Amino acid sequence: MRLRFYVALLIGDVVSLGTGFGIGRTIADVRGLPSESFGLLAAVLPIYLLLGSRAYSATTLERWRSSAWIAFANLLTAFLVTIFVAFLLKEVSPISRLSAAFSFVCSAALLLLTRSLIGTWSERVFRGAALSRMLIIDGVNIPLPEGLKIVSSEPIESTETTIHPLALDRLARQLKGVDEVYVACPPSRRANWATVLKGTSVQAQLLVPELDTIGVIGNKHFAGIASVLVSAGGLKLRERILKRMLDLVIAVPALLFLAPLLLVVAILVKLDSRGPVLFVQTRVGKGNHLFAMYKFRSMRQSACDSDGNVSTARDDDRVTRIGKFIRATSIDELPQLLNILRGDMSFVGPRPHAMGSLAGDQLFWEVDQRYHHRHVCKPGLTGLAQVRGFRGATHRREDLVNRLDADLEYVNGWSLMRDVIILFATLKVVVHRNAF
Repeated sequence: MRLRFYVALLIGDVVSLGTGFGIGRTIADVRGLPSESFGLLAAVLPIYLLLGSRAYSATTLERWRSSAWIAFANLLTAFLVTIFVAFLLKEVSPISRLSAAFSFVCSAALLLLTRSLIGTWSERVFRGAALSRMLIIDGVNIPLPEGLKIVSSEPIESTETTIHPLALDRLARQLKGVDEVYVACPPSRRANWATVLKGTSVQAQLLVPELDTIGVIGNKHFAGIASVLVSAGGLKLRERILKRMLDLVIAVPALLFLAPLLLVVAILVKLDSRGPVLFVQTRVGKGNHLFAMYKFRSMRQSACDSDGNVSTARDDDRVTRIGKFIRATSIDELPQLLNILRGDMSFVGPRPHAMGSLAGDQLFWEVDQRYHHRHVCKPGLTGLAQVRGFRGATHRREDLVNRLDADLEYVNGWSLMRDVIILFATLKVVVHRNAF
């Protein structure tokens, strides 16, 4: 819903400026004045959008009156910058001052009017709270603010060092659609909650009343209680949109191009051994959500390991004849293009693991408390760990830790360019591996 309002604001801004400058040109034509309104618009509009690129946010909807005047200030700045640059380039002479003034006044008036209409509409829809907030109460009593989703939690024991993925999936379902979550709990359980919340894709804060007695500078308050940020919530909206666009731009053509290959492989898998064409396994995804991941079945149906308890060995007798080929060429991973199309996965990200995966004799999520932090973004078909060679069986604890370090490095330093670089590096690795 917020995204629709952001689009409405963007369209409203562009239409307001275009109409305003059009009116300015019409007035200039009626008065017989020279006019370069549309040329002026072509310069003003990009500067205005650049200045206000971060203005399309929940704060814009919650405080639409002040944001409307900020938009006006951005328009004035863009207009003055354009006039100043035109003057420096000695291109200001063909522009009528009166025509330019009319264009600015009409654009500003329409901009304020459009922002007011959309702001009033958003106020009715969101009732002053464009962000969805949740309060989790774990064993303490605090004043309950209005307008919040409040959840009473089962206590997390301070002696527990790991939390089962099924429990994290239940929490992830509670947090679906939530933008900010606050947790009130005893001091002994804050470290556990901080660990849990770092793996969610939600901005999370712990309520710590004693911060006020210490006199910490810059901390925020919630319901009159000091709070501390423990999770930033992963990628921002703009970054998620860019990443999703990259996924769709590649996934849709790839599926169309590879459709004949996928059909042939599906037939060969079916003919080679009894059982379904696809192997569907539950994996841990973004925000600790569990999802069904698709692969071509490469093992005999009776020997398939749905929980991933046993890593596949080089000469594993469970693998079929066709399975050996599609595993060696990574063709068995291609059905995950459907996961990418559905939005469960991305092309680049930490590889999704099965709940029963082992590093040595320990479950993945028991090896390192940071393990769930990697789930703050969508899992990927490939990732930084894979292009660095950290793939295959995990016979030792160190095998997982190496992957985890690379995954966390990727999550903490994400950029669209890094995704592109990893994709090219993956392609290079696949081509080189299949060439020998």
